Amino acid sequence: MSDTPPVCDYEGSDYRTRFWENQGRDYEDRVERIALRQMMPPTGATLIEIGAGFGRLADEYAGYERVVLFDYSRSLLREAQAHLGDDPRFMYVAGNWYEMPFVDGLFDTLVQIRTLHHAADVPALFAQLARIARPGGDYILEFANKQNVKAILRYVVKRQDWSPFTPEPVEFVELNFDFHPAWIRDRLQEAGFVPGKMRTVSHFRIGSVKDKLPTDLLVSADALAQRTGDLWQLSPSVFVHNRNPSWGDAAAADAFFACPSCGSPLSAEVDSRLSCQNPACGLRWRVDDGLYDFKEPM
Repeated sequence: MSDTPPVCDYEGSDYRTRFWENQGRDYEDRVERIALRQMMPPTGATLIEIGAGFGRLADEYAGYERVVLFDYSRSLLREAQAHLGDDPRFMYVAGNWYEMPFVDGLFDTLVQIRTLHHAADVPALFAQLARIARPGGDYILEFANKQNVKAILRYVVKRQDWSPFTPEPVEFVELNFDFHPAWIRDRLQEAGFVPGKMRTVSHFRIGSVKDKLPTDLLVSADALAQRTGDLWQLSPSVFVHNRNPSWGDAAAADAFFACPSCGSPLSAEVDSRLSCQNPACGLRWRVDDGLYDFKEPM
């Protein structure tokens, strides 16, 4: 396997129960769904969610024929699998997003929410996503915005050293990055994506505000404020709709998985494994009770 940037590993974590369930984040969940629905095509053939975790947003993909929930954490994907049951539309794939195990031009729609902040090498990640994106499709991306009101105020009163106005990403905790909107758009364009409409999200992500005001009111206000995203980006979360690169060909109907090591097509599943068809590589990858595991070869 080639050298790749570090990856944030949620394996064995209690992310679902510690961060989402009964943790006072109903507001965040609802406003993110509003933005997603406004940007994502409601129907399509193939969709991949990059960093799907335990499948929080899986019910938003009802209009798609095949949905890949992709994550580095096997344990979170198992939680998604347990929640979604035997729905044949869903596939659970564990792997490294710098070495995506899919053929070129495969996915009509790509969705990535609350995970880009863990990307140590955004250009490398965008290059992989551009490769597996079907020409003419859509990439819905959410990123953590360094140019948010709280960061600006902290900088003005000298309570933080880094500037929210400079373009480079800031790593405020190991493998946790905030990004400038202009920097993100530049990197998307370099990868071949065509950035379009932006929506600013989670304007009222302040504990004291959430405690004092009804969630329905905050959600309604946020839905209205999201529409200003093309004018300014001052919220902690920003969504951007992108058109997939126009170059390349759509994947063949019978092509799906590719070797994450050499990029060659993989064989059909035999005895719970997928085998690389390149004689010079020959790596095999495990399929374990419905989970396609590309974190390391057999």
